[in-house]
Order: sequence, then structure tokens, then C-alpha cells
Amino acid sequence: MSDDRIISAKARPAEVPIDAALRPQTLDEVIGQERLKENLRILIEAARDRGEALDHILFYGPPGLGKTTLAHVIAHEMGVNLKVTSGPAIERAGDLAAILTNLRGGDILFIDEIHRLNRAVEEILYPAMEDFALDIVVGKGPGARSIRLKLPRFTVIGATTRLALVTAPLRARFGALFRLDFYDVPSMIAIVRRGAALLDVPIEDEGARVIATRARGTPRVALRLLRRVRDYAQVRAEGVITATVAEEALTLLDVDTLGLDELDRRVLRALIQKFGGGPVGLETLAAAVSEEPDTIMDVVEPYLLQLGFIERTPRGRMATPAAYAHLGIPYPEDSTPASPTLFDISE
Repeated sequence: MSDDRIISAKARPAEVPIDAALRPQTLDEVIGQERLKENLRILIEAARDRGEALDHILFYGPPGLGKTTLAHVIAHEMGVNLKVTSGPAIERAGDLAAILTNLRGGDILFIDEIHRLNRAVEEILYPAMEDFALDIVVGKGPGARSIRLKLPRFTVIGATTRLALVTAPLRARFGALFRLDFYDVPSMIAIVRRGAALLDVPIEDEGARVIATRARGTPRVALRLLRRVRDYAQVRAEGVITATVAEEALTLLDVDTLGLDELDRRVLRALIQKFGGGPVGLETLAAAVSEEPDTIMDVVEPYLLQLGFIERTPRGRMATPAAYAHLGIPYPEDSTPASPTLFDISE
């Protein structure tokens, strides 16, 4: 069965878990992503003026940047219900058919990890998105016949961290594609301060800045760190988050001044100390740190690339002088890149 649930667009923060309570409810409350917000405002206002369902939207970008949050915000702005599910949860075509037949006019179906949809499920989704119809095959063998059920006009909002894995036919059925980028420091500070206010946690300006600068430009990480710093402040510092308290708490969590955690540093150390700075293939690097290649590529690499600590080359990953400097390792000025081995598989 599919792991879907219906969330009312008018649900109040007190009625939902803490993570959902920290989410903004309107576009005006969303911090950062100004160009994206302006585009969404135009889409929403135009659809409301025409009295139509919103066009299908696909959000893509690194995890934790607010794709799910924006789906909730859009549903709230449109005044409709949001049905939430994910690609892996819809195992069979019948699961998707059950979800679609329960939608009402204007409702939004949010599919997270949409690139992981089963191909058979995708085939059902195509006519549903394009023609608002559901094709069902009744019976088997020579006596089988196809029945087309009309669906109310609804909106699909998809979210993915791997746009390249979304099939071209599915991608073409979205009327709007938007990329979410990492947030700048002022936006991150505002997000931390807003989260602290909602959690009723006293926080000083410099304390918010410490958390924001170590949150990897990602709101989800910022709010997670805020909750952990709140716990530390409650137990060790009379409940007030100052710069000193934030630094002590984040040091205890192994989060350094740039937001790198233990896994990030292990990857950099392996790249530098085991492979002479590279180039080295993704599979080999993942094996060296005992992690899955997808974890390295989706979780670790985006931020290290953003910082300029690693480079992707045709021969593999390479560490930059900035990575050496951050780890306090002397950069070998006269070194030449290591030759790739038989096991180096570059991406």
C-alpha cells in the first residue's frame, strides 16, 4: 500500500509535528529563493484569477532546501488540500489509481523522490497529468478491456534530488521546472532566528550567526542544529543561545566552522592521505570510507563542491588546495596527479 497522507491546507502548527510546525505557511513567510518565489506568485495568482488548477510543477535540487515546504505553501496559498506521497511508496499502478480517484478538483498531489517511480506507475501517471484521465484494464487475456475514468483537474508537484534520473516523458509533462539553490548567510540567519522564535528559545544575534554559518546553506540542517544547540543551552547554559554556547554545542557535535561533519572530513582525508589528492573514482573513494557511492554523491559532494574543496574531472575526484588548508595539511606544490588504477571509476 502507498504511504500517502492528506494534510489540510489550513492545518495549524500546533496540530502537526515540530518539523512541520517550523515550516512557513505562506510565500511571504518563506525566506530566500526570491526569484523562485516571484515565479510561484505569478503562477498562483494567475491560476486563482482563472479559477483553474495550478499547472504541474517540478522542484529539483539538493536535499533539505525546501521542496516539500514549498508544496505545503502552494497548497495553502491555493486554498486546497495536499496529498503527500513518494516515488518508492507507490509500488503498483493500483496504488496510484487509488490516490488519483480520491482527489478533488484543484487538489495537489505531491510526489517526493519522483525519480524513483516505477515505470508501470509512470505509464498510469502520464494520461492522468496530461488528459486528467485514468486508463484501467479490466480482466485478462482476450476478454480484457480498457476503461477510461475522467479525473478532476488536479496538480502534481514533484520533487527530486536527481533531475537526470527523471525520465524525459515525465519531465516533459511538467509545466514549470524550478531549481532550488543553497541559501546565503543572511537568509540562513533569518531562518535560524525565525526557528528560535517558534521554538521559544532565547538566541543572540551572534549565536544565530554561528549556527547559520555552519548549516551548509541548508534550512533543514540549520533547524536540526538549532534544536541540538537548544538542548545544549538548556542543560549547560541556562537556556540562552550565545555565540559561545553555539560554538561549544556544535564542536561537541563534530560540526566545524564551515559546517563539515565527520563524514565530510573523512572523505577529504581519504582523498588527500590515501590517494594523494586524486584523481580517484567515486566507487574507490566510497569504499575507502565505507560508505555507499550514492551517499558520497548526493550528501557529501554537493557542499564540498560549493566550498571549492573538491573538483570533478574526467579521471575522478580531486582535492583542491583549499581542502588541504582547511584540514591543516601542507599542499604538495610539486606533486603530480596520481595515475588512475584499474579500480578507479570516474563519473
